Parts: sequence; C-alpha cells; structure tokens
Amino acid sequence: MLLRRPAYAERIRTDANSRRSPGAQRRTTPCEAAAIPKSPMRFLPRPRLLLKHWLTLPYLALVLGVALLIGALSYRAGSHAVDTLSANLLLETVNRIGQAVDRHVVGSGAALEAAFPDGMPAPVSVDAEAANLRSRFWIATSLHLDPNNYVYYGSKSGQFFGLWRHSKEEGELRVKLRAEEPRTLQRFTGINGALSEATLEKRVFDPRQRPWYHAGQNSPSHTWTSIYIDYRTAELVATRARRVQDAQGEFAGVVATDLSLRALNDFVRRLTLSDNGVAFIIEGDGKVIASSRSTNVKQAADGSGNTRVNLADSGDAMERAAYGEVQRALAAQPLDRDMHSLHFVGPHGQTVQLAYSRLKDEAGLDWIMVVAMPRDDFMQGVTDNVVRTAVVGVAGSVLAVLLGMTVLAWIARDLRRLADATREIGNGNLGAPLDIQRRDEIGDLADSFRQMQTKLRTDLLTGLVNRDMLVRTIDMRLQQNRRSADSRPFAVMFIDVDNFKIVNDRLGHDAGDRALIEIGSRLRAATRVGDIVARYAGDEFVIVLEQVDSLKAADQVRRHIEAALAPPLGSLDIARLGDVVIGGTVGLALCTGADDSADAVIRRADADMYRRKRERKGGLKRPD
Repeated sequence: MLLRRPAYAERIRTDANSRRSPGAQRRTTPCEAAAIPKSPMRFLPRPRLLLKHWLTLPYLALVLGVALLIGALSYRAGSHAVDTLSANLLLETVNRIGQAVDRHVVGSGAALEAAFPDGMPAPVSVDAEAANLRSRFWIATSLHLDPNNYVYYGSKSGQFFGLWRHSKEEGELRVKLRAEEPRTLQRFTGINGALSEATLEKRVFDPRQRPWYHAGQNSPSHTWTSIYIDYRTAELVATRARRVQDAQGEFAGVVATDLSLRALNDFVRRLTLSDNGVAFIIEGDGKVIASSRSTNVKQAADGSGNTRVNLADSGDAMERAAYGEVQRALAAQPLDRDMHSLHFVGPHGQTVQLAYSRLKDEAGLDWIMVVAMPRDDFMQGVTDNVVRTAVVGVAGSVLAVLLGMTVLAWIARDLRRLADATREIGNGNLGAPLDIQRRDEIGDLADSFRQMQTKLRTDLLTGLVNRDMLVRTIDMRLQQNRRSADSRPFAVMFIDVDNFKIVNDRLGHDAGDRALIEIGSRLRAATRVGDIVARYAGDEFVIVLEQVDSLKAADQVRRHIEAALAPPLGSLDIARLGDVVIGGTVGLALCTGADDSADAVIRRADADMYRRKRERKGGLKRPD
C-alpha cells in the first residue's frame, strides 16, 4: 500500500520553509520590488488601543460626563432656588426686625394710655394724686416692662412724677413738687409696697426744659421725640409723649415714656447672618439706630462728648454700599410699609442681595430696616455641593476604572488563554490544553473552542483520534526525542481490517460503519490509557504505543491487539458472511529517534503489515 502525504502536510512544510530566523534576509521578487514605494518616508505605527481601553474609557467618560452634568444642573437649580430662598430669607429677616420694632413701639402707646387714659384730667397737684398716679404708673410699666419700664409726667408748673421699674417687683418713685428743687428718689417693692427713705438728686431737673415736654406740648396727639443720647448710660433713647389736659380742657402737662434702643440694638446684633452680611435700622437721614456691625454712638471729634453715627460715614464698606443703594431705591420709589428686595454690585464687585422696609406710625416714627448679604454667602452650600459632586464623580470614575481594570484583567486573562490555545492550534498542536471554567459568554466560547478541538482531532465515525492529529502527535514525539538527552522509544502499529470490502459488498456500508465502530472500541479496550488509537483511513487504524523500549515488548502488544480483533463482530450478521473471517493484520515499527517524520514511521509500520499479510498467504481461516 502506498502512502500519500496529506495536502495539509505539504502546506505545513511550505509554511515552515517560508519562515526565516530573525537574522536571516529575505530575497525580494521583481514584482514585490516594483510594489515597494520609492519615497523614503517611514510610517509610524498607529497607537494601539487595547480591549481594556475600549471597555473602560467610554464608561469613564460617561461617569465624568454624568458627574459634570449633575453638577451643572445642581448648580443651576441650586442657584435659582438660592435666589428665591435668599430673597425670602432676607425679607423674613427684615420682617423680624420690624416685629421687634413694633413690639417696642406699640408698648409705648399702651403705656401712655394706661398712665393717663384718654379724657382723664391732669391732677391739680402731684402730691394730691400721688397714690392714684403710683397705681396707674405701676400698671403702665407692667404692660411692657421691657422696654417701657419708665413712665413719667411733667406739669406746666414744673412738678414731676415718674416711676422707674428696676424689675418685676422692684420700683422707684421720682417726684418733684417745686420747679426749683431736685427730685426725690424712693425705692419700694410691689404696687403698694412701703417707700424707702427719700434721697435727693444732686442735679436740679426742670421738666419744662426737656425736649419731650416741648414735643408733647406742641402736638395734638402722640408724638415721638428725636432720638437722643442718654447722658447717664450713653445709649440711644427715643421718647413717646402726649399732652394731658385739665378738667377745663386746657393744657396741664405732658406724660411720656422712654424707649431705650439698647435692647433693639442687641436684637439686631444677635441676628443670624453670614460673616459678610449686615443688618441695620436707620432714620431717614442715615443716623444709625441699631446695627449688626457698627456702633450707634461714638466719641465726638472734639472730645466734647458722644455723638450719633451716620451710615454715610461708616467705616464698613458693606454698610455704606447698602445704605447708598437704599437711598437710590427710595428716591426712585418712596416706600411706605411694604418690603422690597433687590440686587446690586457690592464694594468688592460681588453681587449683593438686599431687602428693606420702612416703618411709620401715627406718632411720626419713620425708621428704615435693611438686611444685605453677598450672594456668594448663600451660594456657598450650592458651590460646596457642586464640589462634592465633582469629587464623588472623580472618585466614582477612579473606582470605575479600578473595578473595570480588575474585571477586565480577569476577562483578559482567559481571553489570552483562548488566544494562546488558538495559536497553538495554528502551530499544529491540536491538543493544546484550555483550562477555563466559567459560566458566562467566555465560558461558552471556551466550551465551543474545546468542542472544536475535539472535532479537529477526532474521527467523526469512531470517536478515535483522526489522521491529522495522529500525524501531528507522532511528529511532536519525534521532535521531543531529538531534543531530549534521554530519548524514549515508542512504537507505531498499523492495523488493516481483513476482508472489510466483503462486509461492505454483502451487508452494506451501514454494516461496514458499525464494524468500524466496534473495531475502534476493541482497540481502545486493548490499549493503555496513555496510548493513542487513531483511524487512519477507511478500514486502516494506527496505534501509538508509549513507553515501549524494545521490539519484543511491542510485538507482545501486537499479538494482544490481533487477539482482540479475532473474535466475530457482534454488530454484524455473521450468517450472511459465511466463512469469511473479519480480523485484523497488525504491522509494527519501533521508533528510536532515527526517523525524520511521521510519514516515515507510518510507512515502515504499513510495510510490516503487508509483509505479515503475505506471510499469512491469503488471510485467516475462520475457526470452527
């Protein structure tokens, strides 16, 4: 039997011959030389993007883009919300200041009505009505103990009667019966408590010379005096006064109550504002009543005493800017009691939000309340949120990259295994191991790869190793023996099925296929685990025996194989075959390293098989 080299073997040899060592030079054919461009320009290789880059960079860009988009939308929405909320907050703060002022002002009017109810005539003499005055003034100062703790009356004759409340239970009477005498001071406890021993003031006090007396005398109803500095406490005081008539309806005197502005100034200073915010109450001419930053009283430049502070001369740039803006707004649109808000550019170029209101009453009070705060102070939380969003976005991107790299490294490791196994198959090693155990798409790909490997090296009919795999395996064993210092011999057996053509002719090809399958099963059963059983072609099989160190040992295996093939095949109808014996003739070749290819070894085993057939002179007889 002549053996033909498979076409793929020729291709492998051609490919092998076409390979050159790195140092070898390749000759260029005329056609190839004509195709080479004459320009000396050398093209640099394009940058290569790995799979991990394609899988990571888009998601990184997506995470960063989403973070930036969220930050921008958050900043825009937060900015709009802050503008609305800040305007409402400033208006609410102005309203709180207005409520505090109202509480001070309303109490003053009620205190005067309690001290001298409307229509009640003034006493002819203070000492004659001292008991009644004491009771009414105690009640008057009890209505709003803070700040209206002092109610007093001055008559046109120069008499004076006043009650100062030190506390809820403690009071002090201040009485003057003659204009030229000083006042007497007496402490007591409770509305009807006993009076202490009288003490005299060192200074003579004439009520008729005081501003509050003149204001009340010249006004038909309640009136406010100009704000002045109390000489004893150096604090601002506003006095509310009302004229009192006698039984004949003639002017008899003036009743008044002091409104200390210290508590109002403390209230404004305690307002919760930002570090750059400012709140103040001023009169129409800019004089400070209360401020969260500046004082309302300062030392006069000539050292003669205290003087009031005007915001136009304030040392605080924010106060001056806010006051100037309110002046321009009131000049453009006079304000009654409504509250308004606006924006303006501050002293340092920043946007400032401002709210203001004007408080007026029937007694002539006219105060302006202002709250101003840089917009950046309100936006601090929004800006911080945008920064936090950016930080979270960057952190998320870093985590996404790290997680992506970890996952990709895990995936790429198995993809490299697939690539390596593919290269091994391309190099002829159809049995390259692929240890990938996964339950995902890569696992399915590995399973498909292993199935492909199985099909590439397996005969479809018998399930044995196919011819291609057999030849590659023998060639690799020969190369191994040539490389190894201690060559390990192996044997190749060539089996030809006796009388197989008769089976196909008499029983058909289906029966022939069943016979081949059964013969393959017998060969597998008769060999060891490490041996290779292959279907070579048609009814020819080849067995590679590992670890056979002598021809004698190999011949024992050969006889064992022939004995395994001798019994009748159970898959065939023996009666229809008659006396035809289906067995196998086994040729043997021992490989010790001298053979240069698988074809040479197989040809020697094939020649030995034909020699044995000729020696048997026509084949085997079926035993009885």
